[in-house]
Amino acid sequence: MKFAKRVERIKPSPTLAITAKANALRAEGRDIMSFGAGEPDFDTPVNIREAAIRSIHDGFTGYTPVGGIDELKSAIIEKLRRDNQLIYTKPEIVVSCGAKHVLYNLAQALFEEGDEVIIPSPYWVSYPDIILLSGAVPSILTTREAEGFKIQPDQLEAAINERTRAIILNSPSNPTGSTYTLEELEALAEVIVRKDILVISDEIYEKILYDERSFYSIAMVGEEIKQRSIVVNGVSKSYSMTGWRIGYAAGPDNIIAAMTKIQSQNTSNPTSISQKAAVEALNGDQSKLAEMVEEFDRRRNYIVKALNAINGIKCMNPDGAFYAFPDVSALYGKSYDGKEITGSASLAEYFLDGANVAVVPGVAFGSDDHIRLSYATSMENIREGIARIENAVKSLT
Repeated sequence: MKFAKRVERIKPSPTLAITAKANALRAEGRDIMSFGAGEPDFDTPVNIREAAIRSIHDGFTGYTPVGGIDELKSAIIEKLRRDNQLIYTKPEIVVSCGAKHVLYNLAQALFEEGDEVIIPSPYWVSYPDIILLSGAVPSILTTREAEGFKIQPDQLEAAINERTRAIILNSPSNPTGSTYTLEELEALAEVIVRKDILVISDEIYEKILYDERSFYSIAMVGEEIKQRSIVVNGVSKSYSMTGWRIGYAAGPDNIIAAMTKIQSQNTSNPTSISQKAAVEALNGDQSKLAEMVEEFDRRRNYIVKALNAINGIKCMNPDGAFYAFPDVSALYGKSYDGKEITGSASLAEYFLDGANVAVVPGVAFGSDDHIRLSYATSMENIREGIARIENAVKSLT
């Protein structure tokens, strides 16, 4: 069977693969502690579920406009005004089947052969492949842990060439948890505006911040950068609605129209029922969100301290999201059963096979010195999982 070359360009999502493998091993009877999944372990709040049920009883189960219902677009517009002081109109909003779908449609609408898109590393695993599927080339720009894994203005300027179309910013970041301050975004915006490129601002973890940090979107910096920004967000992480598949974008109306045109030929509208649930998520009671973040913060404090207590592991304290991204490179060169740990993939394999703990190798995020652990799981699981990792590390020779 001959497949299209685009299939050969990309790889399956490593995070989904790790989660699937952990689930398969559990089905075989293995007691697996998984730190793989990038989704909150809380139920969708009751008011949101009830809104979806009402929509079913009301018969709201047919096709909707391709880019989302007006009621949801209005809720998104109000959210952006209320939370981010950003003003948009309905032609500047599109609703898709999750933020990943938004990013895919955006890449298909904007990029083609010969284009380059800057992606700071460490990065979310799907960014490079989404760019590759468009025919463009991901230009990976390595950030430094000493600088909080945040791209510096001089780095950005040096990376831009005549083929550069855009940069992807993710704040708070998956996998590092790093978050940009307003001043840092202002400095980046100056370069982006001067070089006349676009910025794709992935803000899906916007609400999951710690230590009383404030969230800033780069589109807030000023009108010039706003006109070059596509803000990407959704309800998956903030409202524990991963399976509902609702994401959205806000940006210049011509870009949004192009994305909607692409969507009309790949999925048509996002699920009608999920759209009604998302309206309630954005407009309704927000108290559950604060409770969820408080619990994530408790887990963050535990897992970072516990990881740093293990000889050979160093872990930066994340500003947001729900991931720990420890440096485990000091363990490379050690062995077990005659097998050498050569990088993050072989270490992850050792933890899974030898300790029944699933983590995601950092090489999937562009940093082989690290592994990613999601603490979107119970404190009981975190304690047990970290204890197993500690014992496994002690067993290395």
